[in-house]
Amino acid sequence: MNKKKEWISLIVGFFGAMLGLYGVVAFNQFVLISLPLGLRMISMILIYWLIALLPIIVMSVNKDKLVNYGFGKDKMIFQIIVGVLIGIAMSFILTLIPHLFGFGEYVDSGKRYRYLWQFIYEFFYCIFAVAFVEEFVFRGFVYAKIKNISQKDMIAIIGSSILFGLFHLFGGNIIQMLMTACIGAFFCFCRLKVKNCSTLSLIIGHGIYDALITVWSSILL
Repeated sequence: MNKKKEWISLIVGFFGAMLGLYGVVAFNQFVLISLPLGLRMISMILIYWLIALLPIIVMSVNKDKLVNYGFGKDKMIFQIIVGVLIGIAMSFILTLIPHLFGFGEYVDSGKRYRYLWQFIYEFFYCIFAVAFVEEFVFRGFVYAKIKNISQKDMIAIIGSSILFGLFHLFGGNIIQMLMTACIGAFFCFCRLKVKNCSTLSLIIGHGIYDALITVWSSILL
């Protein structure tokens, strides 16, 4: 294992993801609002993949395979079921319970939907844009690179989770960054310890959890 190569890959991939995030934020701020609704919906999904562009390029150059990033073809149905259960459990603990005890404002997405198509789109966006990109980059690419360098799962968990928290620098405060780092660590432990939990499972779980934040906010606030 060429550790220097892995270090370079990690640095390029992470800062490439941060650069991609800056591009997403700039696009959403200056371009998105001016687009027609249909094009805006499509653009939101496609533009989010800018974050994964450089990690994908590094993956291709290194000839890494998806299996190196925690993806697998075995027992796909079980992988999906595990992901759904993780997403629902996280939503119940981290979102629904705070709402029921009067702390809903602290777990509010800021979105208010009224129509079924809006909720359907939210699930599609959260799974195929936000969750897919972030899990591929942080629980896939970044975790694998740190694990290859350190040869220790715990270091990979801590390192990838800290970087996942830093990734949310543009969108929140220090508390939110710490929370997302903790969520990242939880996802890592799930993949390591939960049977049939793969990166695909985490994509599904992450996406469902994110989408349900808007559902509960729209219904309960």
